[in-house]
Amino acid sequence: MADQTQYVTLGAADSLFAVPVERVQQILETQPIAAMPHAPADFLGMIDVRGQSVPVMDLRKRLALPAAEDSHSTRIMVLDARVGEAPRRIGLKTDRVFEVTALDADTMEAPPDLGASWRTEFVAGVGRRNGAFVTVLDLDRLFAAADLPAASGVAA
Repeated sequence: MADQTQYVTLGAADSLFAVPVERVQQILETQPIAAMPHAPADFLGMIDVRGQSVPVMDLRKRLALPAAEDSHSTRIMVLDARVGEAPRRIGLKTDRVFEVTALDADTMEAPPDLGASWRTEFVAGVGRRNGAFVTVLDLDRLFAAADLPAASGVAA
């Protein structure tokens, strides 16, 4: 039997993504986000999560997907990641969150090598779920290049 890892599946645009379930702290409905001056386009601002300041990134903008208005399905996933050497809690705004599911480790594939024209550093692998491709995000790399504010009471 194949080793299975649990993932939370989420959607942005017409794409299906997944993040390891152990990295997900909370899934929140949309809420006001305090914008920060001179912030990069994919850094939306800060939210308060139980007294902790949490920066929020826009998954669509981070992955260069087309912009869209928020809907009743839009969520903010509060995730644990490493930015450099520091553990960080970061919010990731996504169009929708689907389910917790298992993906077989032995069917996980590396991202296809298309040369320098496609940036794959944010992709940990490509799996399948119910016949659909699922792009597993590498959260540490996804946030490594982000311009995030200094941590405020962040615990690992």
